[in-house]
This record gives sequence, structure tokens and C-alpha cells, in this order.
Amino acid sequence: MYLRSDGLPSLGRPYCRTSGTKDNQRDGVPLTLVVDVIASALRAEGVEMLSCYPTTPMIDAATRAGIRPVVCRQERVGVGIADGYSRVTAGDGFGVFAMQFGPGAENAFPGIASAFSDGIPMLLLPLGNSLDRAQMRPLFDAAAAYAPVTTFYEAIRRPQDTGEVMRRAVNALRNGVPGPVMVEIPADVATMTVPDGAATYEPVIRARSMADPASVERVAAALGAARRPLIVAGRGVLAAGAAGELVGLAEELGLPVVTTLGGKSAIAETHPLSVGVASVVASDPVVDVLGDADLVLALGASLTRHFLTARLPASASIAQLTRDARDLNKTRHIAHPLVGDAALVLRQLRRAARDAGIDGPARAAAVAERIAKARRSWDRRWEPKLRSDEVPITPYRVLYEFMAATDPDATVVTHDSGSPRDQIVPFYRSGGPNTYLGWGKSHALGAGLGLIMGAKLAAPDRFCVAFVGDAAFGMTGLDIETAQRAGVAIALVVLNNATMAIEIPNMLESHERHRARDIGGDYAGIARALGVEALRVREPGELRPAFEQAQQVTATGRCIVIEVITSAETDFANRRVLSE
Repeated sequence: MYLRSDGLPSLGRPYCRTSGTKDNQRDGVPLTLVVDVIASALRAEGVEMLSCYPTTPMIDAATRAGIRPVVCRQERVGVGIADGYSRVTAGDGFGVFAMQFGPGAENAFPGIASAFSDGIPMLLLPLGNSLDRAQMRPLFDAAAAYAPVTTFYEAIRRPQDTGEVMRRAVNALRNGVPGPVMVEIPADVATMTVPDGAATYEPVIRARSMADPASVERVAAALGAARRPLIVAGRGVLAAGAAGELVGLAEELGLPVVTTLGGKSAIAETHPLSVGVASVVASDPVVDVLGDADLVLALGASLTRHFLTARLPASASIAQLTRDARDLNKTRHIAHPLVGDAALVLRQLRRAARDAGIDGPARAAAVAERIAKARRSWDRRWEPKLRSDEVPITPYRVLYEFMAATDPDATVVTHDSGSPRDQIVPFYRSGGPNTYLGWGKSHALGAGLGLIMGAKLAAPDRFCVAFVGDAAFGMTGLDIETAQRAGVAIALVVLNNATMAIEIPNMLESHERHRARDIGGDYAGIARALGVEALRVREPGELRPAFEQAQQVTATGRCIVIEVITSAETDFANRRVLSE
């Protein structure tokens, strides 16, 4: 192993099992390095893509194993790529991100914290400080720093343990509490050789469980007895691949379906029983249905004290299905707890409901009419903004034209935090499972770009679009060049109002005296300078042709940025903050 002058491994040197260098051979026979064992384990688990940022020998090791590296410009975006990939593959695969020790591990923290808040299973492979420097102050200790935002953390201390550590890590991804999993690779251990016979690895089998049958029967009976039952579908439905079972249950029992932000697209929002999303913002139909429920069946939703639980009536009885028993009774009393895999338990519940003789179809017609009536009234109220001809363009007109130009079932949409999220979520009607990536608990500004890149890698045949504000573009926008360079053909819609509009109520004095809210730039110009096709839209009539052109451009394997000059819109749909 070559060492630098400071005693650390030379990570810039090309590590290759078959390079012919004496470091990687014994008596002319190629040796197996720790990073190669890791890469082989990933390949055995079906991993085909590694998002990464140098310097780490995992990049070349992954390449040798047939895994494609996608090298981003900064760690936050790399984590976002892994996050978006995990969301869209939904249990069938997981994203992986590798980074260097020290600054690389430090800079990845915001993205990992965001994924943790949404329970996204992905594998993180940071290099660590070499063993002789581990846990030395003031060096960054990844184990201590990441413990609060990972569900599993282990460092490889001995080369012969590599396969076992990887098996435990993948088991945590497939069978543990959903969330980021981290395996730290000390820099000196990374290129140590693994003893003969210690490099074997067998894939981890996903284990799934049903719920207690008696508890399922009690839930079915409660649904039959309730006068205004309601389903709240969370991200866990998507993660379990249970969207079909959700729709089947809703149709058979005639239940309206509200989703959490993370659960948006668990039911197509064009479905007559779909009400919409309950989040910091919500449509009138959502507020109406939530406020009137006497029984709430929460499926794959943690029911953390958040905007949804704040809207539920105190008198409503709650049944909750979760993989993690720690979610039960967390913020509300759970009258009917269920623990198990969402797809399996929903099948149990459908059978129990049939046995109970619940007359769902009769109820379904009345529920669908109630939703349709509320939606018609809601649409009329917001039509002036959605079809407004004002200049600068209102963001609601941008969304209206986007919906007119695209097929929700052939599109994956995400937002960034702040105004774009709050304007899009209540109005955009998503298609089927994983056609929308909803996020926002930890509000990591700039996350949308990485997420949509990961989504495109997981769903290459779909039109993948992220709506971001000018502040979010300032955080991570240069990584549009990464997408172009890597052939990840996405569309980025930048809503440029030249200010932090959502902060207008909060930064009054500083803005009056110092213009503290104002930001600006020619984002289409920046994109062109990076080799990316770009449009700048100023008139409402230019929007639909721009979105049609974006679909044509991305179909040819190229990226496009659409910068729209918008108004500083501050009117949001039933926006609610927890401090109220």
C-alpha cells in the first residue's frame, strides 16, 4: 500500500485487482481487496448504479464489478440520487452513495438527515479515518455524528469481516426499520487484502410478516360499523409495493383515501376515491374529509405529530398499520394496532372485510360523489389563479399548463421545499405508484435535483421533472451538469421570482432596510453555460409549448432547464403551521 507524506493511504492511486502491481498480487495471483468484496456484494444484491463523489477507491471497485458510477459535484446531490432511486424502486432495490472521509462525510449530512426523516432505505459507504487516527479529536467521527440519522451503522475493522458486515447492513435495509444504513470503510482497511475464503457473499432474503388475525378482524368490524371511515395512506404503502392492495380495499369498502406527503401517488389522484394530500397545505376536500372522519385507518403512516395529525378530529378512533411498532401510540391513542408488511396485511384486511359482509359498493358511490362535489367547488375557487394571464406568471398557472401538457402516469414529479412544494402539492394530480416523490419533513432546500436524478435512473422511460425555486437552484443547481454528463435526462423547472417569497411575513425589517429577501440570476443562462439546453419563459402562452419541448428533449437523452419568471405568490391552500 502506498502512503502519502502524512501517513494516510494514497487514495488518488488507481486500485485495481488486475493492474499487475505487486500490491494487488501474491505470487502472480490477483488478490481481493476489501472494496472489491463490498462491490461484489452490491452486485450480488442487484445494485447497478453507485452515486459517488471522489476520492474513494469504491468508485473503481464498483466499476470492476460492473456497477456504473455516477459522479456528482457535491455530496448532498449524491445522497439525493441514492434517495430518489430508492423511492422509485420501492423495495425491489436500493440506492448507494460512496464518499471520502472527513469533508465528504461531513457534507453529506443534510441529505442523509432528510432521508432519515422520510424513512428511505439506502446504503451509505463513507471512507473513515485510518484505524490509527479513528476517534481522535478533533477529527470528524462519522459513527458519532450519524448515529441519530441512520438505522444501522457499522465500521469494517478487519478485512475478513467485510462480508459479514455487508450482510448485516443489507439485512437492515431489507428487513429493518426503514431508513439510511451506513457502513464505514476506514481508509487503510479499504485497500487491505481479504484472506482466501473470506470473500464469499450470498444475497439477503427479504422477510415479510402478516398481522395478528384477530386484530385484523377487529379492524374490519370497526370499518363496517363506522359512519365516516377514512384511509390515510403513507409512504409505507409505496415502500411495500402495496398500492394495488390499497386501491382494492378502498374500492371494496367504499373508503375515501387521503395520503401523507410521502404517500402521494399511493393511489392515482384521478381515482374517484382519492381526496388528496394532507400536509402543511391541503385542498378543501382534504380538510373537509379529515375533519368529518369518525374512524381513521392509517396505512404505512408513522402519524408523527405533524400537519396531518393536527387536522384529525380529536374524537376520531384510529387504526394504524406499521412495520415499526414504535410508531404505535406515539402521538395519538391507537384503538386498533396492526404490525406487519403493508401488502400482506391489506390482503388479510380485504378478506376479513368480505367475511364481515361490508356493503362497500353502495358506500363507494356516495363517497365518490361527495369528493367530486367538493373538488368541483375547490377547482372553481382556484380557477382564477390556475388560469391567470398575469405577468409575471403566477406559479399556479405554471402548474396548470404542466398538467395539460403531460401524462401523470408517464411522468415522475418532485418539488423542492418552500413555495414550490406548497403550491404544487394540493393541485398536481399524480398518477400511479411512485409517479410523485413527496418529501419535506426536514425541509432540506435543494434536495429536489438529486431526487429526480435518482428517479430517472430508476425509471428511465418516464418524463422526470423537478420544480425548484431560485433559492433551491442556488443550493445545488450546478449538478444539472452532472445529469447532462451522466446522460440522466431530466427536466428542471426553475420558478424565478427573484426573492424568497415564503419569507415575506418573516423578514420585514431586514428586507426593508437591507433587501435581505432578494436573490436573483439568469438560471437559463447558467444552464446553457454548463452545456444544458434551456428556455426562459416570461409569458403564460409560452408555458405549454415549453413543457412539450422538454418532453421531446429528454426523450433524446438530454437535459433541459425551463426558467419561468414568476410572481412572488404568497397565497397557499389552507396552509397551517404547527405553532397554531
